Amino acid sequence: MRAYGFVGAGEITAAIVEGLSADVADPPAVFLSPRGRQVAHELAGRFPNVAVCASNQEVLDVASVIVLAVRPDVAREVVAELEFRPDHVVLSAVAGVPLATLREWTAPAAPVVRTIPLPQAARRQSLTAVFPDHPVARGLFEPLGGVVVPPDEPTLDAFSAATATFAAHLDYLATIAGWLAGHGVEPGAADAYVTHLFAQLGQSLDTASLTVLTAKHTTPGGINQQLMTALRHDGVPGSVRRGLDAVLARLRE
Repeated sequence: MRAYGFVGAGEITAAIVEGLSADVADPPAVFLSPRGRQVAHELAGRFPNVAVCASNQEVLDVASVIVLAVRPDVAREVVAELEFRPDHVVLSAVAGVPLATLREWTAPAAPVVRTIPLPQAARRQSLTAVFPDHPVARGLFEPLGGVVVPPDEPTLDAFSAATATFAAHLDYLATIAGWLAGHGVEPGAADAYVTHLFAQLGQSLDTASLTVLTAKHTTPGGINQQLMTALRHDGVPGSVRRGLDAVLARLRE
């Protein structure tokens, strides 16, 4: 079984490691960098297949598959201190760093794959975008919820931009809950109700296209149509598209 080494021990690393390890009969060996030491030691304390290395270089020395999961603003600095081997397979979860740059940074490692794992990997429900397709990337991410392979690297960047919608979506839900609270609902109950509404809605999202589901929930002349029309009139869909365009441009800089 492969040994996975993680350079960077933040939220995404924690999610992947939990998905690989929790309630798994024969989990792979996992080696974590000392970056994010508290997270790393917590994971090592929970899972016997996880060990914390003394340095990032030690991660590379003991593992053949290296997952880069550091912030984009420090990625170059971190990788510059490391010596890669030709047999390393590098899976990068660093947003916005193109393959050509990653290959230059990690030479002489040959296979380099860009990946977009999601926090849902902890529950093995992350549909992970990867490019280019590679069996090692599939071996890691298919058990964590599946893999989608875009046709080219610019399309992968679009997938990455789409993940920038998490906070905005949660803020939308918080706005609804806050509105309820403003109309006399106890704040905790408002949060619970809105969470329930959208959690239940989310369970239906894999049954049809989003366009079909939108039509299904839009009764002509009904209150869903009224609010959707009001938001469209105020330019909300256009704002979302412009915001995503700006994120995509930033990722491609």
